[in-house]
Amino acid sequence: MPVAVFSQRKARVVAWLDERLALDRIREFLAHKTVPVHSGTIWYYFGGITLFLFGIQVATGILLLLYYRPTATEAYESVQFIVTRVEFGWLIRSLHSWSANLMILTAFVHMFSVAFLRGWRRPREVTWLSGIVLLGLTLAFGFSGYLLPWNTTAYFATKVGTDLAGSIPLIGPPLARFLRGGDDVTGGTLTRFFGFHVAVLPAVTTAVLAVHLALVQRFGISSPPWLKTSEGKVPQMRFVPNFLLRELMAWYAALAALGVLAALFPWPLGEKADPFAPAPAGIRPEWYFLAPFYTLKLLPSHVAFLEGEQAGLIGFGLLGLWWAALPFWGVRPDGRERTRLVTGTGVLLLAWLSSFTLLGYLK
Repeated sequence: MPVAVFSQRKARVVAWLDERLALDRIREFLAHKTVPVHSGTIWYYFGGITLFLFGIQVATGILLLLYYRPTATEAYESVQFIVTRVEFGWLIRSLHSWSANLMILTAFVHMFSVAFLRGWRRPREVTWLSGIVLLGLTLAFGFSGYLLPWNTTAYFATKVGTDLAGSIPLIGPPLARFLRGGDDVTGGTLTRFFGFHVAVLPAVTTAVLAVHLALVQRFGISSPPWLKTSEGKVPQMRFVPNFLLRELMAWYAALAALGVLAALFPWPLGEKADPFAPAPAGIRPEWYFLAPFYTLKLLPSHVAFLEGEQAGLIGFGLLGLWWAALPFWGVRPDGRERTRLVTGTGVLLLAWLSSFTLLGYLK
């Protein structure tokens, strides 16, 4: 085909798409979109890495759905079949499990980087709140997906987790029954968690993620207030192609780390759950729940008029609400930031999460 003919056909196709999809507006938006350049620019990549790992979760999850069976009698055997009989099934499952853990890790890194770089300031309060909701949904993905292999560790960890939910004052018992689908962890719980994991949570996450990304595009990426020059400007780089290419390199690095972990450290399957067997010694949740789990272990049996677990859960709830409300208490009525309070709260929260997670592993 002559070059001139090919160019004409290409121009007609582009014009057809442009008329229907408003590609010219997208090109104009991308041409003017910029990203601040400073010593903390590297932290901007973690939001994109989290999104990339979420895509890995979706892709590998769809492949696992082709063979997985969400019943107490077949769940373990179906995962065993995936790992042992399906070609590269062990790798797909390992990629799914490791990417889930890395996604939660990068989501936490992204949250703290936004907090310390003051990305929650006006007018980005709703962007921060939608990000907190996304972090909660990510943890819900981890909790619901942990039970699906129906192995011993997952079964008893889920039992402990739903027992804790049941100890919340007032709403605890109905919440536990809602999560379990009854009074105990059974095959009905497995089916219910499967529905949460593959239908409810993906639908809600997609909607919240769309809002979050739209807000990021609407208000752009914020610059830390201490970097403002005398003219009120911070050096910028174009999003396309400068920042986008760097983001792609970050995705390649994340994919490389994920591939190494999945190939060299395949995710174990363990033994099939037996509801009538005693709980194994030293049962504990996944690492992202270890800090609150270990904290609850340290609390006395009673705190004032409450049981220790109830007081701890109320405290965690209040702490979560306090942190989510950061954009509102982080600024004084006169518009000045409470810099020391925000930084101190973030450092203490980060120190608690990291140290108590480590202690939870060692104890």
